[in-house]
This record gives sequence, structure tokens and C-alpha cells, in this order.
Amino acid sequence: MADGIALAEKAAAPPLVEGGQLVDHRDGRDVVLRLRGVRTQFGDNIIHDNLDFDVFRGEIVGLVGGSGTGKSVLLRNIIGLNEPSKGTIEMFGVDTRSLHGRALREMQARTGVQFQDGALFSSLSVTDNIIVPIREHAGLDEQTMRDIAALKVAMVGLPPDTGDKKPSELSGGMRKRASLARALALDAELLFLDEPTAGLDPIGAAHYDELVKGLSRSLGLTILMVTHDLDSLNAVCDRIAVLLDKRVVVGTMAELLVYDHPWVREYFHGPRGRASRQEQSGV
Repeated sequence: MADGIALAEKAAAPPLVEGGQLVDHRDGRDVVLRLRGVRTQFGDNIIHDNLDFDVFRGEIVGLVGGSGTGKSVLLRNIIGLNEPSKGTIEMFGVDTRSLHGRALREMQARTGVQFQDGALFSSLSVTDNIIVPIREHAGLDEQTMRDIAALKVAMVGLPPDTGDKKPSELSGGMRKRASLARALALDAELLFLDEPTAGLDPIGAAHYDELVKGLSRSLGLTILMVTHDLDSLNAVCDRIAVLLDKRVVVGTMAELLVYDHPWVREYFHGPRGRASRQEQSGV
């Protein structure tokens, strides 16, 4: 009997297809973000090795993994803050390492980043924080930039007077939304979120998830979201990328629930994982 269960578990772990996927979900969609053969190495310490990963246009992908698997490091590689030791990273079909000058600025304008702690400039008002990337990339007049900032403040569900406040005058949830408004300042097509619900209470986190999902659908955003929040994975993500053994495995929640790996089983089938799925299903 035990042998039969073991064989069934082995059968539940199929070989990966292109881009680290358990099942091919491309369905004719453009690949907005493509990683091939990526290695991240610091000295003798290899964090990622021969990592392949695709994100398709219009989807929300959650990036998870155990402590030390390099979730934020991989994100920093993708957005250009670190350079991988080996491999290629493409955005919109272009190798990001080939970009310089105007071409690099144009690519940066198509992406937005919300860092884990918001990373708002403490000496600037929310409006002036949102204007920073607009001033750098768009070259618009002052009033137009302020009008755009006010639109972004409203877009993320903040009161109009929020724009005049400094980050220190905002609650944690409001700072998250203000940071998201800045990430959307240039009408980004590809959005990177680093632990967007970290530090929020369950109600605030649920409202933030609803905001992200609504913006994704209404604006046609493609989103890669580093998170450890199982509720977010269940409520928001179309697919989930799991960093395992220096590589990545990508699938839907249903596919990962039957994937045969000890960390995946413990993470998705543990008490918190079960409670999150029951809450989302209304059980």
C-alpha cells in the first residue's frame, strides 16, 4: 500500500515544460518577461542555477520560496539592480543587458516597481513622490504632472488630500497604496511588487489584494509579485512560481497542490495553506 502511494506521488510530478511550467499555459499570449539559464552567484554561493521562467501578458504571477531561495535577489536581477552571473533576461522580447541610454529609459518607463517597504522619499509629499518618475521620463509641465499625480492617488483609492501629506503622516496601508501610485505613474505595462501586503492586517491585506486584481484587469497590467501571503496567492494570482533547488517551478494553485516536492507539500498543504483555501472557497 505504501509503495502504491509513493508511486502515485511520483506520477503527480511531471517533467517541466518551457519556462519552468508544469503545464503549458501560454495559449498564444506574448511572453512579457523571459528568463533563460539565469545563474545568481555571490562568491562560491550559488543562489539560482540555470533558471528558466516566463511571465505572460496580462497575468498575475506570485513568486514564493523558502528562506534563502533568493526571491528578492531574483527580483533585483530582473529589474536591473543586480546582474546575473550567467543567462539572459528579456522584457518585451529585448535582452535587458543590451539596453543603454534612451533605449534603457524607454524600457524603464514601461515598468513599475513597488519595493517591500514602499521606499517613498520621506522629505517629499506623496504628490512629489509620484512626480519623480514622471519628471525623469516624461518632461511634462508642472501642472500636468500634478494632475497626473492626483489621478494616480485616486486610482489607488486614497483620499484627494493624501497628495499633500508626507509618508510619515500616512498609515502603513496608505504608504503601500502611495508607493503603488508611484509605480503606476508612467502607465507601466509590467509591474513588480515586493511583499506588497507585508505588515498589513488581514482586512487591509484583503483590500489591497482586491485593488491589485482590479487594476490588473482594468489596465491590462502584467504583474510579478514576490509574496509569502497565502491569501494573496489564492485570491489574486493566476499562476505561482516556486523557487526550489536553485530553479523555479511554475503552475496554477491546483497544479502545485499535487506537485511532489517536500517544501511544496508543507507550504501549500500546511494549516495556513488549508485555511487560506477554505476562506477563498467560502467553506
